[in-house]
Amino acid sequence: MSVAEKVRTERPVAPREPRVADEHGRRIRGLELVWRYLLLLVVLALTVGPFLWQLSTSLKGPTEDIFSSPPTFLPEHPTLHNYERVADTIPVWDYALNSLKVAAANVVTNCAGSALAGYALARLRYRGRRAATLAFVLAMLVPVEGIIIAQFTTMRELGLNNTLVGVVLPGSVAAMNVLLMRNAFLNLPYEIEEAAFVDGANVWQRFWRIALPSVRGTLAVVAIFAFMGAWDDFLWPLIVLSDPSKFTLTIGLNYLHGTFANDERLVAAGTVIAVAPLIVLFACLQRYFFRGVGEGAVKG
Repeated sequence: MSVAEKVRTERPVAPREPRVADEHGRRIRGLELVWRYLLLLVVLALTVGPFLWQLSTSLKGPTEDIFSSPPTFLPEHPTLHNYERVADTIPVWDYALNSLKVAAANVVTNCAGSALAGYALARLRYRGRRAATLAFVLAMLVPVEGIIIAQFTTMRELGLNNTLVGVVLPGSVAAMNVLLMRNAFLNLPYEIEEAAFVDGANVWQRFWRIALPSVRGTLAVVAIFAFMGAWDDFLWPLIVLSDPSKFTLTIGLNYLHGTFANDERLVAAGTVIAVAPLIVLFACLQRYFFRGVGEGAVKG
């Protein structure tokens, strides 16, 4: 048989169907894939849906009915007038600046303190290290409401009531962030630091030049958690602050609920202003965030 006849008699090869696999290389069936996407859509609607509704409400004009049935999601005549009214009603940008100061200080203190404490718990050998780790674990079990009176008394004795320093100090180093950094340092190969020790590097040099650059992802996670915790905190600033010029954004936006309880457009605009910096922060650090979640998730 000639070569041409062989080519004609050969059956055409059917195109290979695309294979959908998970992270382990196992094939995902069609029904299972459909259920996964349905679950993702439900979670998306529950998490992102309320924010999108608030955004839509903040863009609606005074002539639009926000309580219509069925509700209308898209505004007919989008306007930014509600955001201008928020700035006219309360000094929202001054409150935002106070919140930014508190959040930035909280990020710096948590990143620095958690990194130092986590490295000490993970790498240094000393008596009482296990007890110190247990103390941080137990600290996570104590509710904030149970110690808030003691915190207020401490701030009063230190003369830090009605100051932004008094707002920052109790949350300057969170126990959860310390444990995150500890687990991240435990996952680093110890042989690298041993080689640096042989070359003459001391503890600070090993921490600053070798260990810390290797856990930048976890540092980003700590920074996001610290910023969100300080930015969204309402109870502690409400207790420790009494001067309206030092109020944070969460306390200032509370005046919109009390004075203009029937104007949901104004409240929605204030909510969007409060949430926008968190979205920007996460968008900037998301590359490090998802990498950092896995750095300290293996060893405990």
